[in-house]
Amino acid sequence: MSELLMPKATAVWLVENTALTFEQIAAFCSLHDLEVQGIADGEVAIGIRGLDPIANGQLTREEIARCEADQSARLELSASGTKMPQRTRRARYTPVSKRQDRPNAIAWLLKNYPELNDAQIGKLLGTTKSTITAVRERTHWNTQNISPQDPLLLGICTEQELLEELRKAQRRQEREAKKAAREAKKAAAAAAAAGEAPPPPPPEPVAAPNPYAVTEPDPAPEPPAAPEAESPPENTASDEPDVASVFGEMPAGSTEPGTSDET
Repeated sequence: MSELLMPKATAVWLVENTALTFEQIAAFCSLHDLEVQGIADGEVAIGIRGLDPIANGQLTREEIARCEADQSARLELSASGTKMPQRTRRARYTPVSKRQDRPNAIAWLLKNYPELNDAQIGKLLGTTKSTITAVRERTHWNTQNISPQDPLLLGICTEQELLEELRKAQRRQEREAKKAAREAKKAAAAAAAAGEAPPPPPPEPVAAPNPYAVTEPDPAPEPPAAPEAESPPENTASDEPDVASVFGEMPAGSTEPGTSDET
């Protein structure tokens, strides 16, 4: 809905050139009744030149005459026949002091939200697809110094803008999943009608490796269990050496060492 241009100047013209009541003029110009009365008394809007609403197409003489005849009626703004130009979308402006932080913000989004495509990242950060590709593939001229940083903390984009792009990415993934399911169902139905075995489901698309993705280290192998100590064999009476096994059997007629024949 269009609004009245220069309401005070229009009120000055209506007070000077019409027989409308203060209430009617105040309602049309969005002013207070006492303010319109002050304009009529010369106490308000001193030095303001009246603006003809008929000349700029906001009122018609017939509309003014209708309200002059009926003090309870209210003026209605005429519809403008002029087409206002639509505002074109411009590239997002990033302050010069924060442009050097854009590669860090790109790396952060690639690391934490891989579902965002290049167009969405470019819209959020005001950058180009070539820069995003260079950061992703580590071919950026300043790759050695790139450190992922939150663009919200850097002040490059707002939380509301980021959440809106994430919702769009989620809806896009849902549409792609439904489309793939429909195509697989159609292929299975066509194969069944032809009497052939249904084709295997299409493999899931493999995403390009993300060098900024968080990878968990492999768990350390468990140390081998220590071997149980073998208990020493129990000594039995049969294992104890005897004199015969050590010195051998003594020949007949010989005496043990340390003994003498008694005569």
